[in-house]
Amino acid sequence: MKYCSRCVMPDTKPGVILDENGLCNACRNVTRKKATDWEKRKNDLLELCETIKKKTKDNQYDCIVAVSGGKDSTFQAWYMKEICKMRVLAVCIVPHLRTREGIENLNNMITELGVDTLTITLKPSTYRYLRKKSFEDLGEPNFIEHTSLFAGVSRIAHNYKIPLTVWGEDISFEFGGRLEKKDGSAEDIMSSDVIKDRTITRWYNDDTVKKEYTYWYHRPPSAEMDKFKLTSIYLGYYVWWDGYKNYLKAKEVAKFQPRAKGPLSANILDYDNIDEKLCEINIWLKFLKFGLGRVIDGCCYHIWNGRMTREEAVKKVKALQYEFPIEHFQDFLDFHQLTQEEFWAVAEKFRNLDIWTKTDGRWRLTYPIE
Repeated sequence: MKYCSRCVMPDTKPGVILDENGLCNACRNVTRKKATDWEKRKNDLLELCETIKKKTKDNQYDCIVAVSGGKDSTFQAWYMKEICKMRVLAVCIVPHLRTREGIENLNNMITELGVDTLTITLKPSTYRYLRKKSFEDLGEPNFIEHTSLFAGVSRIAHNYKIPLTVWGEDISFEFGGRLEKKDGSAEDIMSSDVIKDRTITRWYNDDTVKKEYTYWYHRPPSAEMDKFKLTSIYLGYYVWWDGYKNYLKAKEVAKFQPRAKGPLSANILDYDNIDEKLCEINIWLKFLKFGLGRVIDGCCYHIWNGRMTREEAVKKVKALQYEFPIEHFQDFLDFHQLTQEEFWAVAEKFRNLDIWTKTDGRWRLTYPIE
């Protein structure tokens, strides 16, 4: 287990490869971003939008933006409406355990930006069962959330004949990952690093999960999508992507508010992933698998955008990485109908013993960051 020489990303993250200078994919991509003609990229996006508008003269909407009450989706909706002059339909696959900040920020986005918003609440029993199975079998409960989001937005686009869907950043490019892309297309999003071509069909049964219950977890058939010709893009290809600047813009245009009590445990950011209560445990599980905790994510964001040195980041990682996100832990247990003993029995299955060592009853990374 080695760490990037410029940021604090470990090479245990899937897809991360350190080069001869010890730089990770994401740091190399920052160099590419600095050499990019962003004005040209913006003009390319505006030209694409004009092409789309010619197809939607008789439609109510030009594009879909998936929203959650988060800073990035608020920025996306604002950018497409105000900069690109698109008629935006915001689509929210409603989280089942929303935070107060998430509810208020989504309401503020709708009110302040003035965008029509379609919300979909998934059948709770099916959603709970699938999340629990995804936790038990994959160690990744939020796989279900991502599946329903990507598939559900495709359904809405197809049903309403809206030819463009706009996503945020390409995580493989921004954070280092399996896929290397040369353009802004997001048409392979169901093969992205959060989906990896997996489906929920493995968990079909006769009682809780029947095919007819999973409409929002599957894209329309390929033949229908090919005929429809949906265009799907990453806004981060056309605009320099910076979560902190997105937060500031969301605060300016839509009264976005950070977490009232400050950052959660093992975190340095009070404005990122604050709209629902179930995601923090999913992110913490990456720490068991890859030695990659929430604090590393936050520090890397700031290093890549020139707001933190590596030395400062190393101190923060050492101070915070072993903290457990306790704030919403009981909510996670209650929602998935788990006891603490059952949770830890499952979680420990995913601990990567190649990078973890137990000493005096405490688990610690075998190769700590320096």
